[in-house]
Amino acid sequence: MLPAVRHVRPCLRLWPVATCLVAAWSLAGCSSPPAADASGVVQVVGAENEYANVASQIGGSYVHVSAIMSNPNTDPHTFEASPTVAQVVSAAQLVIQNGVGYDTFMDKIEAAAANPVRKVIDVQGLLGLPNTTPNPHLWYSPTTMPAVARAIADDLSALEPSDASRFRANLTKFDNSLQPWLADIAALKEAYGGAGVATTEPVADYLLRAAGLDNLTPFVFQADIMNGVDPSPQDVTVEKNLFVDHQVKVFVYNQQVTDSFTSSLAALARSHGIPVVGVYETMPVPGYDYQSWMVAEVHALQMALARGVSTTRL
Repeated sequence: MLPAVRHVRPCLRLWPVATCLVAAWSLAGCSSPPAADASGVVQVVGAENEYANVASQIGGSYVHVSAIMSNPNTDPHTFEASPTVAQVVSAAQLVIQNGVGYDTFMDKIEAAAANPVRKVIDVQGLLGLPNTTPNPHLWYSPTTMPAVARAIADDLSALEPSDASRFRANLTKFDNSLQPWLADIAALKEAYGGAGVATTEPVADYLLRAAGLDNLTPFVFQADIMNGVDPSPQDVTVEKNLFVDHQVKVFVYNQQVTDSFTSSLAALARSHGIPVVGVYETMPVPGYDYQSWMVAEVHALQMALARGVSTTRL
């Protein structure tokens, strides 16, 4: 029988915008919301801290960057924006948000506080993805951040043309810094392409696909877990049999959002000798930038596949 202990969380596309949560700040280290800076420092907001981190790398000392969602111990799908968040977003000259229903509170804030000079990079729109895109975790795709970084450099250059050459130089540096991650993905694909994996949610699915790994968990199961819906008994049986029958080499689960059901799956995997790898929706801080975070995730997969080593936390 399906465990009755799972707590339903709001559907991805139906987040409420409430006034009960204070924003978490990263990168800029601010304790109060910044105002627009007349000295030429561009005020930038990233809805997710991975986008904020890339903006910080492209902008360098010429930007002041704030991240709205940066706590790896909370569920981004249930984030509720506070008045403080609204104030920061309203003051921003450049905003980067994910789209695909992941951070709809940003659209509401931006609509309520119109700013004719504000530039908004919606990653979904940037990549030309439809609203029906089933997996919103776009930053795990190796093609996403290069496109985002270019858009950030373009918008910063438009906002501060005198610093455009610096933004372009930082963009080149960023693109070059992705090469070790891309090489690790290629090496993982060459060594373990086609290996079966199981997941709880589609958090790292884009990365798994790029590495040639075969996610055998039914997507409807992944979507149910992601959206806080109890998966069907049939899909639960399919998932469990992936471990019992040793159909998979590794179990990848959302370390950031766990409950008794997903924990029981991790325990079942371990009991059958299947290593467990935890992945995150927001970049673990402190200690990581976007590149080192992605490299660490690939290395965790490599250790699981090559040596059977579990990495539940980075």
